[in-house]
Parts: sequence; C-alpha cells; structure tokens
Amino acid sequence: MNDMDKKIEKRHPRLKRIIWISAIAVLVLLVIYSMFFGDKSSRLNIETDKITIATVERDIFQDYIAVIGTVEPIQTIYLDAIEGGRVEEILRDEGSKLRKGDVIIRLSNHNLLLEISNHEAEVARAVNELRQARLLMVQQQLINQSSIIDTRKVLKQQERTFRNNEKLFETNSISREELEKSKEEYQASLEKMNLLLENQKQDSMFRAIQVASLESSVSRMEKNLVLIRARLDNLDIKAPVDGELATLNPEVGEVINYGTRIGTINILDSYKLKAEIDEHYIDRVKKGLKGACDFSGKDYTAHIEKIFPEVKNGRFFVDMIFDDSVPSQIRIGQTSRIKLELGESQPAVLLPRGGFYQSTGGQWVYVILPEQHVAVKRAIRIGRQNPRFYEIIEGLEPGEKVIVSGYDNFGNADKLILK
Repeated sequence: MNDMDKKIEKRHPRLKRIIWISAIAVLVLLVIYSMFFGDKSSRLNIETDKITIATVERDIFQDYIAVIGTVEPIQTIYLDAIEGGRVEEILRDEGSKLRKGDVIIRLSNHNLLLEISNHEAEVARAVNELRQARLLMVQQQLINQSSIIDTRKVLKQQERTFRNNEKLFETNSISREELEKSKEEYQASLEKMNLLLENQKQDSMFRAIQVASLESSVSRMEKNLVLIRARLDNLDIKAPVDGELATLNPEVGEVINYGTRIGTINILDSYKLKAEIDEHYIDRVKKGLKGACDFSGKDYTAHIEKIFPEVKNGRFFVDMIFDDSVPSQIRIGQTSRIKLELGESQPAVLLPRGGFYQSTGGQWVYVILPEQHVAVKRAIRIGRQNPRFYEIIEGLEPGEKVIVSGYDNFGNADKLILK
C-alpha cells in the first residue's frame, strides 16, 4: 500500500437505518400537521383589473330611493255606453279637446224606437181607460142622484098620505087596512131611500179608488215613458266633463252593448306622477313622503297622495302630486327620476353598492387583507340602502377594502389570491 491509496471506511448500517426512519417520521409529522392544522380553505386566483374594489367609509347616510315617475293626468274619466246600439257616426277623434256636453259618438237602436212606440201605445190605452172610468163614475153618480131624487119625491108623497090617513082614521073616515097599507108603503120608501144613499156612498168610494188607481198607473207609465224617451238622448254619447279625449275604441258600424268601455277622457287641470317601487320598501312607504324630481333642468317637489296596495311582479305603485307648481311644458307619458326620501339622514358606516349583493344577498363579502393581496369571506349585516350605498350594521370597519363587483365567477372559493 502506497501513500496514494486511502482506505475507505464502511458506514455502519445501523446509522443509515436511523437516518431513514427519522426522515420518514418527519414526513409523517408534516402530513399530520397539514391535515389537522394546515389551511384547507379553497383558493382562486383573480386578476385585480377584472374586479371592483371599494373602501368602507363613515359618512352621512341619505335615506332615499330613486324611482321613475311617469306623468299622468290628475284624473281620468271613463266613457261607458249607457245605451247599446250601432255606431253611426264618430264626431271627435283621439286627442280632441272637449267641452262638457260635446257629442263624441252617435248610435242608432231600432229596438229602442220600437220599445218607445209600444210604451206610448200602452200609455194611450191607460189614459183612455182612465177617461172612461171617470166618465162612468160621473154617469153613475147622475143615475144614483136621479134615483134618490125620484125616491125622495115618492117618500114625501107617501109620508103625506100616511099622515093624512092617520087623521082620517081617527075620524073613522078610512079603515085600518088603508092606514096600515099607507104606513107600509111609506116605510118601504124610507128604507129604499136609505139603501140608495148607502149605495151612492159605496159606489162613490169604489169608483174613486178605481180612478185613483188608474191615475197612479197612468202617472207611472208616463214617467217610465219619459225615462225611455230619455234613452234616446243616451244614443248620443257626450263628454261628461271638460278635458282631452285620450282614447276612443269603437269603429263606425260596430255594435256596442250597454256598459261597454268606449274610451277615456283626461282632465288636464293638473298632473300627477305614477311611480313604481320595489316591494322591499312597502312597509316604509307612507302617504305624505316627499320626493324631488327634475323637469327641463328645474327642480320640483311632490308628495305621495295614494298608495296602491296590490303588488305585481315584486313591485307596487304610488301616485305623487306636485307640491307647489307643475312644470309648464309637462306632457303625459313623460318620465322623470324621483329621489324619494324615506327618512332622515344619519351618520353610518357605508359600503358602495355593487353586484355582490345579487350573489350573497348582502350576508357576506370578500374583504381584502392589508398588504397580503388576499381577499377572504366575512359575514356582514346590511341595514338600509339607497341607490349609492349600503348601510353596514356590523362586520366591516371604515378603511377596509371590499370587492363589490359580482361574485358569480368565484364559485365557492374561501380565499381570492389577487394577481
């Protein structure tokens, strides 16, 4: 063995086994630590230029909502057909200015004319019956009176005969038979007179009732005839008020029935705004709430006059009346954005509105951790809201940064790694 050669010492096999066991143990411990103590949250890489980040701030919260108001006439009058018939002539077009009483449409109704003719004939028959009843009443009165006059004459004669016979009987100038005969004739005439007087009384009462009944019947029929004749006037459909003919439905030759809606008239003395509001605010919207709007660059104020309780497709309607003046160049159908005040302005923690609300319902947001380029989920509670801000009741502090754009592309990621 020379100096160039060097003896290689052989490692101890036990030491090698210990090294391998230690390495495996460390690896197992790392795996266990990762399983129980490691960060198991899901992550997603996001480019910052594709999201919107806003800063939470403390400021005055203005409690209002923005709604769209549509200009409508202060009142709309509906035109309904009071009488059915065929449209013969249309005298006014949509958009025409009307005065009360102006004829808009003329109808014809031959059945109505026939009905009036038949009713007139019935009235004539009833009047004739009344005239005959009155004539018969007078005639019967004359007959009864004549009978009474004749009977009274006979009664006086028989009474005079009877009284004379009594004196003659006392002087034995006549027999008792003659006296009794004259007495019986006198009493019979007296009873007949009483019957005639009672008959005259009863007959007068009966005929008076009969005539009164006929008079009442004729009076009713004449009043009905007046009403039926007035229906002829209803064939001319007239404007009930001054205004503008907004809509007109019938066409010439069309047959319309009683109660058919034929059009509308707008009263243009003033205007109102009909606003559509989300049902989320239905408990907070009250009569008298004020709103600001703009027409032709000039500000106007209006207040809620009427609330329609029915909710359709998640929205309900209100009518708003201008407070001081009405815009001079306002037009029906024109729209304006209304800033409707729901309450007083107060200091609050504010978060700008964004698309995140549609994904989370306002229950949580992604908050960016300072200097870590990481956004994590955090539960929050939102109070009031206006078109610009949400009022944060808890979960966020002024100065924190929040992703406010939509979360639809983030899936269920617990953390967002900002690139």
